[in-house]
Amino acid sequence: MATPPPPQAGPYGPYAARQPQQPEPAGPYAPPQSAGPYGPYTAHAPHVPPQQPGPYGSWSAPQPSYGCRLCGAGPAAEATVRGHQGMIVLMRFLSLPGPFCRDCGLATYRRMSADTLWQGWWGPLSLFATPVTLLLNLGPRAAFRRLAPPTGGHRPPLDPGKPLRRRPAALLFLVPALFLLLAVPALILIGVLAGDDTPRPLVSGQCVRNEGDWSHQKLLVTDCASPQAQYRATRPSLAPGGTCAPGDFLALPAYSPEGTVLYCLTPLH
Repeated sequence: MATPPPPQAGPYGPYAARQPQQPEPAGPYAPPQSAGPYGPYTAHAPHVPPQQPGPYGSWSAPQPSYGCRLCGAGPAAEATVRGHQGMIVLMRFLSLPGPFCRDCGLATYRRMSADTLWQGWWGPLSLFATPVTLLLNLGPRAAFRRLAPPTGGHRPPLDPGKPLRRRPAALLFLVPALFLLLAVPALILIGVLAGDDTPRPLVSGQCVRNEGDWSHQKLLVTDCASPQAQYRATRPSLAPGGTCAPGDFLALPAYSPEGTVLYCLTPLH
């Protein structure tokens, strides 16, 4: 039987020489390596799988809507229509923001303004809030009237209806307006008549009645034939011819033209 030959000694001992290892593949972010025995190695970009829609679909940013909030038609204007309700002690401020197309905006303006014309006056502060609300609605009204006819809506636009001045609520507006117009001069007249306590100068021969006491006289000129007449202003007490007759009363100096003379008041009864 033949004996096998002994192993040949390698550079590190009596073992067989190790085969050169193959270079490990580089990761996705490793720099390119030098050419090996099998050619140069080139790194590839990582594979990104396409995104799949989630259970509620893919998300996208909401796009702004420029259509009317009531019918979806355009063009539309961004405007807020306001209303007011007076309830004697309480009051309510109403508002409905846009956008509105021309027809829906005019219909909303006319409806809320008409309601304000008959619901907004019933309260002390509402007398001032109602005119302000009606004036604020003139801006949206002008914006709606400048728009073109509405098109492309998902439902028909509202019917604007009759103009505000031809609605019954406009006639109801005349009632508080007329009341305010007449109340101011009436209050002025009442104040003048109630506050007219200035004594009027007496003239000899006039008949008067005293509605106060003698320390706080209130002499009113009265017809001498009237049963209410109490005294006759005869003459000034310092006039030539002597003093007042026995039993006469003296009027205060404020009832004389000069403001310093005492008139004699002779009783009629």
